[in-house]
Amino acid sequence: LLLCSRAESAGMIDPEDGMLDMSHFLQDNPYGFLPVPVVITEPSVGYGGGLFGLFLHGKGRRDNGHFIPPAISAFGGGATQNGTWFVGGGHRRTWQDDHIRYLVAAGYANINLDTYTGDVLGFGNNKAINTETQGYGGMQKLLFRLGDSPVFLGASQSWAKMDISAKNNPLVDAIWRRVLGESSTTSSFGVVAEYDTTDNFFWPGRGVSLKGEYQFYGQALGGDYRYDLLTLDGKFFLPLTPSWTLSLAGNYQTLSQQDNHLTPMARPYIDLRGISRYRYQGTDVSTVQTQLAWQVTPRWILQGFIGAGSAANSSDELYHSTEVAWGTGFRYLIARDYGLRTGIDVAFSEHEQALYFNVGSGL
Repeated sequence: LLLCSRAESAGMIDPEDGMLDMSHFLQDNPYGFLPVPVVITEPSVGYGGGLFGLFLHGKGRRDNGHFIPPAISAFGGGATQNGTWFVGGGHRRTWQDDHIRYLVAAGYANINLDTYTGDVLGFGNNKAINTETQGYGGMQKLLFRLGDSPVFLGASQSWAKMDISAKNNPLVDAIWRRVLGESSTTSSFGVVAEYDTTDNFFWPGRGVSLKGEYQFYGQALGGDYRYDLLTLDGKFFLPLTPSWTLSLAGNYQTLSQQDNHLTPMARPYIDLRGISRYRYQGTDVSTVQTQLAWQVTPRWILQGFIGAGSAANSSDELYHSTEVAWGTGFRYLIARDYGLRTGIDVAFSEHEQALYFNVGSGL
């Protein structure tokens, strides 16, 4: 009752349906932001939490059924029970009626993580190494639309400096420091191509999003390691009825031209809700997902999802061994004018389960 009273006094009750809606609060208040809680149940780092603020700088507008979002900023941080903590932020904006897109992000983190990579010591997925990674870094991406088509071309750049150690294992730590050094720097330049016909940046209800990025890492760019990373990503949103939407997603990553030894976090990994990050890594990694969303009311959506992923040392070995994750969740339309939905997903895999707070679809 207290929350509803404060929301109404702050102008966060939509007069159209009497429900909580932050559209006008975000538009009219120069310091207004959407608080996004971070409740961390990620199995790889333990339980924890944090808070991010999502700032929307303007109202955005619609163009032929496509919503062009305003400039967006996000800042915050969090921590977990195993000593992991992080702070960071980012900014995205467009110019010339969405013909130019720019994204920049940076942060600092102290991450205590069990990694299973055998890149340095020959361990397999059943042998965890408790690592501590401290460092900071950032990335940026600039895209240009080709005419009035849905095709974008551009470039990306990233840089990170990290100190990596093997906690509670002096022998492994000594070997790592001898092989990788006291600290490591990664730096990349990438070329990017995208195809985007989705109708909403925050919650696509229809359309296709295809992305391809080839990143060059090397000493010539200021890094300590030489390798290339190709990432292909696709998402397809199909409205089955006015109340049901089917979403399909796929991702493929492959390393090439790589040095003999890379830092544990350099290798691609299976990224699915319900599976620990960096739990399954390889030179080639592929994931596929499907999600079915049911719009119960104009404000509320229930959804179920399932995904499968495989990590291998070559593309020919993909899906010889497969990891599966599944779950369910809900979304609430928190800002009608933006089509912005937020909610919770509960995800499971064979040996793990996790809770995720999400803004957007979660794919």
